[in-house]
Parts: sequence; structure tokens; C-alpha cells
Amino acid sequence: MTNPVYVAIDTTEAARAIALAERLKGLVGGFKLGLEYFTANGPAGMEAVTGLGMPLFVDLKLHDIPNTVAAAMKGVVRLQAAITTIHASGGAAMIRAAVDSANDEAARLGVAPPAVVAVTVLTSLDQAGAEQVGFDRPVLDQVKRLAALAQESGAAGIVCSPLEVDAVRALCGPDFKLVIPGIRPAWSEAGDQKRFLTPAEARAKGADVLVIGRPITGAADPAEAAGRIKAELGL
Repeated sequence: MTNPVYVAIDTTEAARAIALAERLKGLVGGFKLGLEYFTANGPAGMEAVTGLGMPLFVDLKLHDIPNTVAAAMKGVVRLQAAITTIHASGGAAMIRAAVDSANDEAARLGVAPPAVVAVTVLTSLDQAGAEQVGFDRPVLDQVKRLAALAQESGAAGIVCSPLEVDAVRALCGPDFKLVIPGIRPAWSEAGDQKRFLTPAEARAKGADVLVIGRPITGAADPAEAAGRIKAELGL
């Protein structure tokens, strides 16, 4: 079984990101680099990590008008991302524009297109937090609504918390990619995640990609922590 763990390297420092990636290569399935890293280091910083030969998850959570997102997606494809994110709440036209642009640019360059996955409800939001930003329904219902919209609009999958995996899998079927942050091993701290499970629990529910950050990157020995998670997953 392919290692489903993408380690979230949440830093603005390219040297630290590259050093972590070098230590973790072979112990995880890929690396996730997000907005804070990209704004500090740009495409060159991303390419430095891609050069290690591991799959790259470019997590920029694009959310804008369709034309702008389509244009930005061309740059993501040039980074040879394996996975990338948009916000499902951008709507059907934006999701379609992102997917079409990714596929068209990948075909033009002769590379594999990234799996475009749509963020539903951030895992830092619990029910009270969701209501504060205007969600007038339970978090699970909002996630399901956005998952259905993303699937109908051509996205490869969604980002949701592990607590919603069962419901989304039942709704969207076995081939819809479920990317799951909010993963915390039993021996780590929850941090700012409000909706989380352990790696083994999330995988058992049918998660395809497990995004794990501080339990690995904040450990005294990141390689040991990654190896421990890998063993817990039976890999």
C-alpha cells in the first residue's frame, strides 16, 4: 500500500523545509507546502523541494473569480504538483475553471495534471466557529453540500475533517479522493485542530491522503515520529 501521509512543512524558511524533506524522504508519501511557504519563497522554493523526487502537495486554497483561479492554476501545474487545493465555496464555475485549466496546461506541457481537491470547511472550525462565519447548518451538512458541488463540478476530491469521511464516502462513492487534515496521533497534542482522529482511525474510515504537520515537524526527532506513524499504519 502506498504511504498516504503527506507531511505539512509549515515554515517560511526554505533551508528548514529542504532539510526536513531530506530527513523524511522515504518515511512519508509526499510533502505539503502551503501559502506561508509560497509567499516567502515563490516557485523556486517549491521547486527546491520537488527536486527531491517526492510528490508535492501545493496547498494554496485558491479562491477568486474563475478567470483568476484558472490563470493561477497554470503556475501550479508548472510546479508539477501531485495535489493542489481550491475552495469549494468559490462555486461551480470556479471549480470547473480550475480543473479545466489544470488539465489543459498539463496536456500542453506533457506532464500529469494535479488532483484538484476542494476545501469544504476548515478543520480549525467547530460548530460554533462555523456559525460565526454564517454557516446556517450543521458542519457535516455543509461539508456534504460542498462535496457534492465539488464532485459535480469536476474536482478530483475534497478536503474535509476525518469525522466527515464516512458521510462523504457514502455520498460521493469510492473513487472520490478524500484529503484529510486534522490528523493527530494519540501520543501528540491536538493543537488548534477541533475535529480530528488518529492516522489509523482516519485510514480505516477510508481517507486517501492524511495530512500531518506538527506531530512530525515539531517532534524532537521528525524521522522517528514519521516512522512511528508509518508503523502504526502497518506500512
